[in-house]
Amino acid sequence: MTKEDFEVGRPLGKGKFGNVYLARERTSRFIVALKVLFKSQIEKEGVEHQLRREIEIQAHLRHPNVLRLYNYFHDRKRVYLILEYAPRGELYKELQKCRHFDEQRSATVPPSLVGHQDGATREVPVPLGGSLSPWGGPQPHGRKTMCGTLDYLPPEMVEGRTHDEKVDLWCLGVLCYELLAGHPPFESASHADTYRRITKVGA
Repeated sequence: MTKEDFEVGRPLGKGKFGNVYLARERTSRFIVALKVLFKSQIEKEGVEHQLRREIEIQAHLRHPNVLRLYNYFHDRKRVYLILEYAPRGELYKELQKCRHFDEQRSATVPPSLVGHQDGATREVPVPLGGSLSPWGGPQPHGRKTMCGTLDYLPPEMVEGRTHDEKVDLWCLGVLCYELLAGHPPFESASHADTYRRITKVGA
């Protein structure tokens, strides 16, 4: 499979490692989201292993609230992920439009319908954040890898301590807060202040 097998349309989002586009497979006319990642950027950040894990894990996920990874291919400069298209867009953009959700709507939002990872305006790593993330996978003795959006990182990840699947519960709590309040609980003008506010919780 190559890029020529697709008609590439409008951009759906922009991320650190590339962009996500609306696309249509030429033969079947099937609509997908095509995530285009630049190898140079992936190598520069040293996240080749994380990308392999993302592909490996997401390719096996089958859940109505998790966007499917149908397939992938690559050329000399780019890696292409063929993803299920989410026609209703990103949860974060809907939140921006409404400013905040009421309790009923917050309680019924599927937390994994956040957008195309790393192609969304904000990557919310739930429920696949932390130790169960596509950026690392489950580990028997915990992990020390930091990943995900700053506002959603728990104290143990910010401080570089070993962490486990409980960080996913923290992410869900932060998401619930943001849906109800319209902003994340530790949001600040600078990264340093956000880090400080998060670590005060763990003190």
